[in-house]
Amino acid sequence: MQTGSADDDFQREILPHVSRTFALTIPQLPGALRSPVTNAYLLCRIADTIEDEPTIAPDETRRYLERFKEVTAGRAAADPLARELDGRLSDQTLPAERDLVAHLAGVVRVTARFNDAQRSAILRCVERMCYGMPRFQSNASLHGLARSSDLNDYCYYVAGVVGEMLTELFCDYSPAIARHGEALRARAVSFAQGLQMTNILKDVWEDRSRGACWLPREVFDRHGVDLSGLRAAPPVPGFADGLHELVAVAHAHLRNALDYTLLMPRGETGIRRFCLWAVGLAALTLRNIDRNPGFTAGSEVKVSHAAVAMTRLCSDLAVRSNATLRGLFAFAARGLPLAELPATIGAPAPDAELTAAEDAQRHRYGGSGA
Repeated sequence: MQTGSADDDFQREILPHVSRTFALTIPQLPGALRSPVTNAYLLCRIADTIEDEPTIAPDETRRYLERFKEVTAGRAAADPLARELDGRLSDQTLPAERDLVAHLAGVVRVTARFNDAQRSAILRCVERMCYGMPRFQSNASLHGLARSSDLNDYCYYVAGVVGEMLTELFCDYSPAIARHGEALRARAVSFAQGLQMTNILKDVWEDRSRGACWLPREVFDRHGVDLSGLRAAPPVPGFADGLHELVAVAHAHLRNALDYTLLMPRGETGIRRFCLWAVGLAALTLRNIDRNPGFTAGSEVKVSHAAVAMTRLCSDLAVRSNATLRGLFAFAARGLPLAELPATIGAPAPDAELTAAEDAQRHRYGGSGA
């Protein structure tokens, strides 16, 4: 019990240092969900830390991520991997992220205490993220992604898997939510893609400074823009038009995110707040981007502190009213272009390697893996 308490305490204490956003939103969740959602986020952050370390070569990164998957599934010891990573992480890794990696064993001990459905959801998320991330990161360049479908796949592996995982945790937590499980699962990936696309558009120049571009060439080719030579200033002719197209797509995904949120029972105000704050702030960010397509840094289109406070206040006051929440979203997204999305938005077709790994995981934990 003492070890469990110390591990739980670490989770709570480290969270604000690795994510100010989740440190605000996770406490809104019902008590029974806070530990699993925190744990899942921290595991994803560890995977992201391994992936982002610039001094580790791509092939080595994949091997570390494979070992990390074995550790999270309880098939390998955590401490040897944590010690080895500590010797490999450079000064470019934040001290809080280094501390998180050092406490990998404690984070995994928390994972092991969850019920079968919770563990299955979390481990499936980690499995897919560790499978997909390096396949994109190893080929990251200033040329961008080839097609919009590649952007969809990238968003799935870095965010969509989290949307799927949260949906399973929510359904396991509440039979009333589980009754909407089919509708929630149909929107979970789109919800996450809306948030991820907003971040990609906001951080386009910061990503380019690190040698990566997640914009699809097929969109910008239509407007005569060569992504490989893209520069922030002076503005490149046609770039605003391509950006406008992607804002329209992200806006459509955020509408699905709102639908997802409103499927939650009105009495689940904590889960609704958890979702609403993210959706509202993303809509406001998209408006800033669309109004100022010549921005040269994410800070120029970031939502102000006053707007954050107002979003939280309005969401909290209207949290039980679907009609009012739809009106608030329409106000936040006013003037944004809107694209038409496919009827079905889900995971890319997995290859045999991933399918076999997930089959083994479902057999181990007895979960559906849905």
